[in-house]
Amino acid sequence: MTRLPRRWGEPFGMLADFGSLLDKFDTEFGLKSNYGRTDIYEKDGELHFEIELPGLDKENLNARIEEDRLIVEGEITRDDKIEKENYLRMERSRGEFKKAFPLPNETDTDSIDNLKAKFQDGILKISVPLKKSIKGDSIDIEIE
Repeated sequence: MTRLPRRWGEPFGMLADFGSLLDKFDTEFGLKSNYGRTDIYEKDGELHFEIELPGLDKENLNARIEEDRLIVEGEITRDDKIEKENYLRMERSRGEFKKAFPLPNETDTDSIDNLKAKFQDGILKISVPLKKSIKGDSIDIEIE
């Protein structure tokens, strides 16, 4: 992380190191906030989720639909053979994570029981059937 120099009198100068503080917190206490980066797109009448989950074993992964949300959660375990104090640098994500994605009203709840997911090369792919496209027609809005 590149640090910007602090200048006396800048109103937000105190926050210059806030990012490094968050990095330290994430490294010490769990997964970084960008873990599980996700692409979501609509294609062929389905809503597709592609979620990056590097370092995760399939056995430690769970996906479900609960109410009107797709929930993906899991845990990356730490190698217990190496003590924490022996590390010189620790950047890889470890710990539990949980991501929830709201599902649109157009979700086909009649077909939802047959959902399948594929986890390969650290990418979880889930497709959710839709009744109709979530992409509507474009409507111009007059600005006054």
